[in-house]
Amino acid sequence: MTPQRPTSRRYAALDVVRGSAILGTLGTNIWIFTDVEGLVGYLNGTGRATGAWAPVQAVLQQFAQGKFLGLLTLMFGIGLVIQQRSARCQGLRWPGGYPWRAGLLMVDGVLHFLLFTEFDVLTGYALTGLIVAFILTTGVRAQRVWAVGAVTVHLAMLALVAAAVASAPAREPRPLSPNPYADGSFRDLVAFRIDNMVLFRLEVVFILPLSIALFLVGAHLFEARILESDRGALRRRLMVVGLGVALPLDFTLGLLGGDAGLLLGRYGTAPLVAVGLLAAIAHRYADGREPGAAGRALSNVGRMALSCYVLQNILCSTVCYGWGFGLAARSDGATVVPGTLVLFGVVSATLILVSRLWLGWFDRGPLEWLTHRAYERLARAHGDRVTAPAVSSTP
Repeated sequence: MTPQRPTSRRYAALDVVRGSAILGTLGTNIWIFTDVEGLVGYLNGTGRATGAWAPVQAVLQQFAQGKFLGLLTLMFGIGLVIQQRSARCQGLRWPGGYPWRAGLLMVDGVLHFLLFTEFDVLTGYALTGLIVAFILTTGVRAQRVWAVGAVTVHLAMLALVAAAVASAPAREPRPLSPNPYADGSFRDLVAFRIDNMVLFRLEVVFILPLSIALFLVGAHLFEARILESDRGALRRRLMVVGLGVALPLDFTLGLLGGDAGLLLGRYGTAPLVAVGLLAAIAHRYADGREPGAAGRALSNVGRMALSCYVLQNILCSTVCYGWGFGLAARSDGATVVPGTLVLFGVVSATLILVSRLWLGWFDRGPLEWLTHRAYERLARAHGDRVTAPAVSSTP
């Protein structure tokens, strides 16, 4: 790892968006960590707040539900097309050695899934990135056909699942016994993830068409120069659709639509909100302004997105699960919301501080550095020319 040195121009908006997406995914996932039954309890609704905290929890969960995951997915698509541009500028073929990058991300995701979190997104991004890398070798018209086809498949699947959930009879969820999240060791929880791998990885399969579409949308928006100052009309249209139309509909579905409404919001309207968020942040920095204090904090997290994503889940696992400090088991309906908010604040502040200190000495995060070094060795060992790191590329 080398000391930090001057680099070429970065798009300020991309780092801020990426940092916002990382902290936003924390805002989604932290409710899973603080549920006494982990992901199983979160899906069953066993960790709900009581009294005056119940509506607060519902609104906070809906605020983050699916939107920042969609934003992160868009950013991966933008990062992919930036890497493609970098390869072309160096006269390299595409996708060239990119499959090695995707393979390394898959390894990261599998280890992350087994050791810390069963709702890992890295494996899904590795698979999606590999597919989209080859789609990007086709023409613009073919890419649009792929995007429309992926959206069509996703909406059909979503409609079927939502209809099945809406028509299913209500049932009382059974407690998780034994409960490895609260009572098990680190090894017990790893074994639990392995035993339930098919169940825990279903979402990755279900959202694959949506992920492909969002990768391509992100790539298309970058190619459409959404970050440039003269594209204000495009950004305003996207903000109207995403924040003016989709956001109120998303809250209505999520808060009033029951389980089917939650599904329709998370996988239907939330991606549109994500596009609006991307446009809004891009609009703020399109005139070339430098980020303020909050923007700089988010930018540092964004530049270390992979490291910060893994670190936030390590910290939350350690604090919440029984093999660590067992916070989740000590919470109840009256304390789960304030406890979760405090934990979110502490972990967010830790990510901001760590990223600032680290980037004061190095030009990339530790996992980013390790992954790039491994990619260099693999590519060269197999005769591929190595693509120089692209500015503001894949998180």
